[in-house]
Amino acid sequence: MEMYLFKDKIKTVTIKEIFSIIIILFLIQFVLNELNIIHIDFKYMYLVIIAYILFKLRDCIFSLKQDFLSIFSFETIKNVLFVVILNIFISYGFLYLANFLSANFNLNSILPFSITFGNMIFIIIVSPIAEELIFHGVLLNRLRLVVPVLFSIFISSLLFAALHSFGSIFSAFIFAVCMAILYLKTDNILVPIFAHFLNNLFAESIVFIDKQEIIFNNVLVMNCISIVAVLSFIIILIFIVKQLNNLKY
Repeated sequence: MEMYLFKDKIKTVTIKEIFSIIIILFLIQFVLNELNIIHIDFKYMYLVIIAYILFKLRDCIFSLKQDFLSIFSFETIKNVLFVVILNIFISYGFLYLANFLSANFNLNSILPFSITFGNMIFIIIVSPIAEELIFHGVLLNRLRLVVPVLFSIFISSLLFAALHSFGSIFSAFIFAVCMAILYLKTDNILVPIFAHFLNNLFAESIVFIDKQEIIFNNVLVMNCISIVAVLSFIIILIFIVKQLNNLKY
């Protein structure tokens, strides 16, 4: 029997499959919620999609070990940390600016979820796995078959950004482009998953540690972060342009 590598087999999962699963899950969610049987949300949808993809690729799970070990090469770690750190500043800085301009800034506008253990696990672990598998493992790869790579990055990143709140759409788009670049440079879906994991871990840790809201409600601190965010955006934009020029194939 022919053996496949996980990084090759994931490219065979189609958008139609994932879209069909999402439609079915939405219908199930609607019926159960309307009948007041049980309330389910998109967190469970993410878990089902992860389970489906892993089940479909079960015959090549063995190859994940090599993909996992390759994450920790010096070059990969350097690129991951570079992208993650800059995106943390961009995310919080531009989110603060967006809320400041709307005169509606408060800590609750930054946090889409209350800080509970369950939400932390979802944001840090489940969300990175599901979103990278969906938007880059499946969507980006399938789009590349019909449109140029730059368009496939733009479309998948735009759809990823659409999942986020108004204040974070811009930073989410930039982050998604960076994740797409990391994936295409390494041909290893575990790399953007790892980067996404670190990004969410750092972001949530900052909020969790800052229980007294010293950072987010301190105008001077947030103004400094906003300035760093603008500088980070310029740096990451140069990085993106350079990398995209190398990915024109």
